[in-house]
Amino acid sequence: MRFNRMLLSTTLVIVALVIQVSVLARLHLPGAVPDLVLLTVLGLALVYGHVGGALIGFGAGLLSDLAPPADHAAGRYALVLCVIGYLTGLAKPETGRLKSATGPMAVVVVAALGSTLLYAGVGALVGDDAARHVGLPSLLFTAALYDLLLAPFVVPGVMALARRADNDPLAETNKAKAADVSSGWLSSGTGLRIGGQRGGLRIRAARSRAARAGRIKGVKRL
Repeated sequence: MRFNRMLLSTTLVIVALVIQVSVLARLHLPGAVPDLVLLTVLGLALVYGHVGGALIGFGAGLLSDLAPPADHAAGRYALVLCVIGYLTGLAKPETGRLKSATGPMAVVVVAALGSTLLYAGVGALVGDDAARHVGLPSLLFTAALYDLLLAPFVVPGVMALARRADNDPLAETNKAKAADVSSGWLSSGTGLRIGGQRGGLRIRAARSRAARAGRIKGVKRL
């Protein structure tokens, strides 16, 4: 991933995690908690594709696993968001821009349901059956509902920032300068300079041969 993508993704994920832990988690809503980190990963994956979505999802999930008051094994949510980010990135529009809001809303609902099911499934494998006590159907419904209500305020903004970072004119200017510097370095440090040295050696050799021929002719005349 490019530096501007990494910087933007890290900043957005950290901001989303802080808001989720300090604000959304304290609302004490029935059922699930609105997953602002998931929505941020979805918005970035829809712009950066499946590889970027998987990497961002893994990093965001790992931060969520380590952030207090996490009460589950580290790496559990990282696996979930890595898979969700990868699958969401496969739905990236070819042009990079969405024609309607139907597709992203469907992606949000599927991701909310899929992340909840996958999280509960991984928990069942490691012996965490908290989802059974809370009620999995209630978690699925509230997770999809909360994320769907929050998505219009998060996903479009995240996608706009990601596209703007990718099309940053300053970054393009820096790339052009770097390309000019690299090409100039290659040309001056290798090809042209070596060629000039070779040409100079050939001219010197020709001059020395001409000088020797002149001396020989002078000796013969004497």
